[in-house]
Amino acid sequence: MVRQLTLADSLSLGDLHTYLQRAGRVEDGSVRLVASSGILAVYTAILYPRGILDESPTVLGLRTFALFQTDDFDAVVPMRSLVERIVRARDELGVDESRPVTMSRPPEVNTVTWAGISPPRSGWRPLGETDAATLESAARAGIEEVARAIPEGTGEQLVQRVRSEVWGRGVDGIEYVPAGAAFGAFSLGFLGDDPVRIFETGPWTRLSSRRGHILVRRKAWTLKA
Repeated sequence: MVRQLTLADSLSLGDLHTYLQRAGRVEDGSVRLVASSGILAVYTAILYPRGILDESPTVLGLRTFALFQTDDFDAVVPMRSLVERIVRARDELGVDESRPVTMSRPPEVNTVTWAGISPPRSGWRPLGETDAATLESAARAGIEEVARAIPEGTGEQLVQRVRSEVWGRGVDGIEYVPAGAAFGAFSLGFLGDDPVRIFETGPWTRLSSRRGHILVRRKAWTLKA
């Protein structure tokens, strides 16, 4: 049986394509799709621990899209396969861009560690907000620091250690938000003119703008009191 999903319109399809293209430049492995009550939540990985000694925070990107007559499901699929199906759906769309767009879902994969961590959907309490400039500055500084610290040909273990140190560091002024969250928001194109609101529940922190959400799972001792 071919499993499908139907987005509400071509605008949603184009937005999903752009989001996955940006996410693929950071981590092009897999994407988690959760369809529930007519909404598709699309999770992508920015950072996550690669072993028991890796202290990197788990940083996920999230965008949501309206669905049309699609059954609920929760699946992890290869990002490249999903992008290929989006491209085919856009090519077949034709003139009428307002109608729902149906495409097949890629076969599922079961070996993605970060996808087994489910951020909560409710219970978030506001912590305040920050501006896009603060997050962009932290992201750019981190990108430059990582580039300086990792010469060409460096082993994967050292690369991961450097990234963990840089992206696990707090953002100036909002130290309970790791720089990896700023990197995620910047890389996924979530920063604009609107303020970025910050929320927390349990070990999770969420950064939300009109363009999308960044979800961070941190160690309990790093959370804001």
